[in-house]
Amino acid sequence: MVFTFLAQVPNTPENNSPTIWRDENGDLIVQGYKAIEEDYVEAERAGSTPDHHHDAASIPGNEAIVRLPASLIPSLRAALA
Repeated sequence: MVFTFLAQVPNTPENNSPTIWRDENGDLIVQGYKAIEEDYVEAERAGSTPDHHHDAASIPGNEAIVRLPASLIPSLRAALA
């Protein structure tokens, strides 16, 4: 598997830099901030597909809610254009 670097939040401490990559299949790989309890509560409130839940206990172990800083969105849009 080969990743292509897309963007990273500038001026963040070492080993604490939200980053996005794309793999050869076009999937995005995201290193972001871990969701906090408020994020899970709001995700559950906002909902999605019926019968899907987004509270911390319902997210499968191989999935996660992460927070991607807004400063990465322009780079993400450019990479996907």
